[in-house]
Amino acid sequence: MASLLVRGLDDSLVTALKGRAAAHGRSAEAEHREILASVLTTPRKRSFAEILASMPNVGSDADFARIDPADEATIVFD
Repeated sequence: MASLLVRGLDDSLVTALKGRAAAHGRSAEAEHREILASVLTTPRKRSFAEILASMPNVGSDADFARIDPADEATIVFD
């Protein structure tokens, strides 16, 4: 198993890490492992704009135009 040494952290980050670790009943090292694992193994949530942009072009805007209910035929079945 590999080791990771992180240098040059702000004291406020280390304090926050220790506080978060204490709140979860873990050591700072275990909390650091958990944070890395959750961030790097969980799929990133995409924004609504990213999801819309990834949708394929399936027709023109006219294909999706709203129909005015007043214009609909009143007899549906003959």
